[in-house]
Amino acid sequence: MRGKLILYAFFMGIFGCLILFVIDSGEKLRPVNEQIITSEISNDNNENHFFHNLRSPFGLLLLEIIAILAVSKVFGFIITKIGQPSVIGEMIAGIVLGPSIMGFLFPEIFDFLFPLNSLANLEFLSQIGLAFFMFIIGMELDLDQLKNKTYNAIVISNTSIIFPYFLGVVVSYFLYEQFAPANVSFTAFALFIGISVSITAFPVLARILQERGLTKTSLGAIVIASAAFNDVTAWCILVMVIAIIKAGSIASALLSILFTIVFILLMFYAIRPWIKRISDKYANSKNLNKQFVVTVFFILLVSACITETIGIHALFGAFLAGVIMPKNLHIKELLMAKIEDVSILLLLPIFFAITGLKTQIGLLNEGYFWIICLLIIFIAVLGKLGGSAFAAKMTGYTWRESFSIGALMNTRGLMELIVLNIGYDLGILTPTLFTILVLMALATTFMTGPLLDLIDSKLIRKR
Repeated sequence: MRGKLILYAFFMGIFGCLILFVIDSGEKLRPVNEQIITSEISNDNNENHFFHNLRSPFGLLLLEIIAILAVSKVFGFIITKIGQPSVIGEMIAGIVLGPSIMGFLFPEIFDFLFPLNSLANLEFLSQIGLAFFMFIIGMELDLDQLKNKTYNAIVISNTSIIFPYFLGVVVSYFLYEQFAPANVSFTAFALFIGISVSITAFPVLARILQERGLTKTSLGAIVIASAAFNDVTAWCILVMVIAIIKAGSIASALLSILFTIVFILLMFYAIRPWIKRISDKYANSKNLNKQFVVTVFFILLVSACITETIGIHALFGAFLAGVIMPKNLHIKELLMAKIEDVSILLLLPIFFAITGLKTQIGLLNEGYFWIICLLIIFIAVLGKLGGSAFAAKMTGYTWRESFSIGALMNTRGLMELIVLNIGYDLGILTPTLFTILVLMALATTFMTGPLLDLIDSKLIRKR
């Protein structure tokens, strides 16, 4: 053993000396190339060196993600203690991290943590998270079960869209001159406002039903079916609106819609049977074959890429990819387990933070803007809750059940924020109107739980 140590020390010493000799000889050399490369390595003291590393794009991105996750979890925990879904706390956390609160109270910290040149990286991460999330929503949507749902779900769903959509188009007539960007037509503006007040947050609604033990009830079933029809219809309308806006002319928009229809048919009648045949091989397997998982991700990314290329947004392609996935329970659970944790727990809080960074409550610096905000909240609630409750009553439900259905369908949450961010990125919404609509999304989502409690308490008092 002693001999081996001596031999080891000998070789290390010899090669160490040789390395030093080569380095010393190389210091006498001079490069022929006259080009000077500016080094980013700082020669300052250690404090500046560490600060420089932290301010690097990757270091700053990690710091931003840590801050976003920490604040999101704190607010999510607090909001669940008052009986609200944690997603509302994450939405509030995004606004707290933005210019409305942290930028106002601690501008130096805000400018250090979220400089403008760093937001593009967060934006890309949030879009990836949204694509995965929409894929999960598509997987949760079982079209075969929707076929078996009654006429009631279709009536409630369509009424809960057309009535608030009409009110949204009407109110856009009075908002257009002051709140629309200069290069946006009234048609695009009105159609998008209609979508903004008629959307329902299917995932948040499902979580509320689960927390209240209503999932297996007839009320829960009709609400889930109605919300599913609602989201599918709303997304189809949104696709047409985006096509019209991006195309710039009716002819180009019709061409985009035609390509979209062809792509949907291809996904349902070619890709769906093919992926089902592959999945049948793993129906009873405890572990999905890696090749199958790679195939699923490939379909997700290609579908998102195609719809983005057509001009109707990548999120619709991700949603469609989820819809055509096999509904085998085992495969569905395994796939969602691989995607859900990363998308919902890690990447979605980043999306909320990006939304918060775009939300500037300070822009509502006049009482007039707050009146407009309250008006839009009133229109949204009247259209969605009132329309859904009226349709439910007309299809035979009691007033208590009808108002419960209306309160649940009035939930907007995450789906609303996705739609608003699309509108903001397309240049349809100004920062002021975007902020107003974000506050509307928060208010209508937050009121769902208290409204259900109020309806139940009225029923108990009546009894």
